[in-house]
Amino acid sequence: MTLDGVSIRRLEQARRLLAIAQTGLHYATSDFDKERYDEIAGIAHAQLAEISSMDAQAVAQLFALESGYANPKLDVRCAVFDDTSRILLVRERADGLWSLPGGWADVGVSPAANAAKEVREESGYSVDIVRLLAVWDMNAHAHPPSLFHIWKLVFLGRIVTAGELVGAETIEAGFFDIDALPALSLGRVLPEQIRRLDELRRHDRTDFD
Repeated sequence: MTLDGVSIRRLEQARRLLAIAQTGLHYATSDFDKERYDEIAGIAHAQLAEISSMDAQAVAQLFALESGYANPKLDVRCAVFDDTSRILLVRERADGLWSLPGGWADVGVSPAANAAKEVREESGYSVDIVRLLAVWDMNAHAHPPSLFHIWKLVFLGRIVTAGELVGAETIEAGFFDIDALPALSLGRVLPEQIRRLDELRRHDRTDFD
């Protein structure tokens, strides 16, 4: 989704309207208030559909499972380096591009355990989680615009054993030099973020927005 500055502002406004509607529906007690919040949600769905060139019903279905107090979605990823300082990347089945192993946080699993699980499923490697490297708000970085507001946690992982890919979301895994990265899935990770993660792990630092 490629947008100009005006469309990005409209996207941010529509996401905010939808968050207000979702939170309002969670707390509303009167039918009158619920009706008004439903109307706001419908307006936001129509705006998001127009901006993203999607059908309004498809957008409504995408957000149908979002309920309760509106919060950013949480993306958990893991940076794993080998003995030569190459970074582990996985090739996404969805777009054929490369990214750090990771995905949406799972309910009932801690962030660190989630990161280790994603590495195992998407690359075949088992890792120990060493520490947290970064907490990033994707709105503060040059990612392509997203319908969701997303926060990203990136952990540092240390290889324990190698194995086979067991997940369905990736088709390949490999280690790459920081200065010779393959084509990245920019909605998931940016080249400058990978360079920053390497810097953070070498200097024992953590980055946050």
